[in-house]
Amino acid sequence: MTQELRIDALLPQEMARRAEYIGVRKAEAAALTMFALAVLAGAFIGLGAVFATTIAAGTSAAWPYGVSKLLVGLVFCLGLILVIVGGAELFTGNNLIVMAWASGKVTTAALMRNWVIVYIGNFVGSIGTAAMVFLSRQYTFGGGAIGQTALSIANGKVQLTFIQALALGVLCNALVCLAVWLTFSARSTVDKIAAIIFPITAFVAAGFEHSIANMYFIPIGLLIKNLDPAFTSAAGLDLSGLTWSAFILKNLIPVTIGNILGGSLLVAAVYWAIFLRRSEPV
Repeated sequence: MTQELRIDALLPQEMARRAEYIGVRKAEAAALTMFALAVLAGAFIGLGAVFATTIAAGTSAAWPYGVSKLLVGLVFCLGLILVIVGGAELFTGNNLIVMAWASGKVTTAALMRNWVIVYIGNFVGSIGTAAMVFLSRQYTFGGGAIGQTALSIANGKVQLTFIQALALGVLCNALVCLAVWLTFSARSTVDKIAAIIFPITAFVAAGFEHSIANMYFIPIGLLIKNLDPAFTSAAGLDLSGLTWSAFILKNLIPVTIGNILGGSLLVAAVYWAIFLRRSEPV
């Protein structure tokens, strides 16, 4: 019997099987390969953040709030598009490996190995991008508007309470993992890009918190504050709360926890229970 050729998008049940298969492949990847791809993902998300900061600097004063946030969200999509189409390992998207773990196809040790290696690699890539942007002095462009925006973004992120940061992290990664989930239905590169745009634009426009993006947004502000005091002084902002310890304790830790809960429970666990859970032994 000849197999029917299909060019339409995969159905949700098929997407679940694909997510399970991809989760196994990710968990079984060699550590060095996994780390290198994670560094790339951190850099890719950092590039999306650079683009978003630049656009925010040009629209915040002249455009209505919602329109400005819409534009910033649209350009930030660059980061996940590079990750998905270019091929890289992103910690937040890898929360979907929970689907393969829940099916017993990935061990807890393999899941944790992937998350730890990828998280560290993402941190290296994001921080490295922040350092390169600082050295390029791109933040001084536009009469310093980009740098002032970077400082304002970083400062705002360390003012969140623990619960607020955690909740914003949950909401964020629910949308990020939904974006990745939708790409599992794709038959082409255009499909993947189209699937990414609206969920990612939504989380950025709504002001939700993404741990890997914050590995760029906050360090670039810290680098400007600590290494270019003249620029910081001219910005006229109260940056007393913008410190490395505040970055870790008030943002990165609660946002990371929230991201794990949002991606693993609200997306991966739900779709696993609907499409992959077996009520009877096979």
